[in-house]
Amino acid sequence: MAEETPTDSGRISLMLIHGAWLSARSWENYSQYFDKRGFAVSAPEWPRKQGDVEEMRETAEESAGLGVQEIVDHFEGLISDLEQPPVLIGHSYGGLFVELLLDRGLGRAGVAMSPAPPKGILALPFSTLKAGAPALAHPSKWHGVVTLTLEEFTYAFVNTFSEEDAASAYDRYAVPETGQIFYEAGFANFHLHPPTEVHFKNEGRAPLLIVGATEDHTVPASLSKAQYKHYERSPAKTDYLEFEGRPHLHMVAPDWQEVAAEIDGWLDGVLDAPVATSQQAS
Repeated sequence: MAEETPTDSGRISLMLIHGAWLSARSWENYSQYFDKRGFAVSAPEWPRKQGDVEEMRETAEESAGLGVQEIVDHFEGLISDLEQPPVLIGHSYGGLFVELLLDRGLGRAGVAMSPAPPKGILALPFSTLKAGAPALAHPSKWHGVVTLTLEEFTYAFVNTFSEEDAASAYDRYAVPETGQIFYEAGFANFHLHPPTEVHFKNEGRAPLLIVGATEDHTVPASLSKAQYKHYERSPAKTDYLEFEGRPHLHMVAPDWQEVAAEIDGWLDGVLDAPVATSQQAS
């Protein structure tokens, strides 16, 4: 897996942004797939996260208080170091970060896979609230670090897996997470300008694809589609794809290649479009 920002100007840069309670390791399949497809792939960690999954578990307290603004600013800095705007693909909170980065006028195209909801999405399904409960149900964890149990991880990420495969996924991918981002997203609609605010009408942003998964407990397909509907107010290109039978962590499910291939096909259709250069919409 590519961990460093590529400098190969002969290929289109593609940056993979992982979600909460995960690391860049969750992109191991996609990293190899899109590298073979000719992209210069990077899968950077969030700020304050270093090393492999095992090291992150040992140094989890370093993420205490890490918030959305710091994370998105971190990725903006990485993007600014590239010679050309990259394709951005994000999963879960990484999908939300892709939306926020595109809204800043960054990126050549963006894919938000089961994205955490930005401000303005009011109706949250019960399964979403249950998946986020380990962080949101205890105010003492809002500014600390939250670790999921195997049962909680299985429900939120790999509910379609067998018991054995779910345990293997937990061992390979699960890391403790900052509670700050859940607090910021969960209460976004009660603040005037929260860090999760997106300008849905922004007509200058790059093309965006939102991907939904029907068996996703954390971001049900209905929630992904609700975000897509909000973007209908913008003339900027926005598309939606939905996949049957997938859980939240479908990038490591046995049929992950089907989703990757559809994303790849969508990218083929938009990468000839003009690169977005505008700033945030007001």
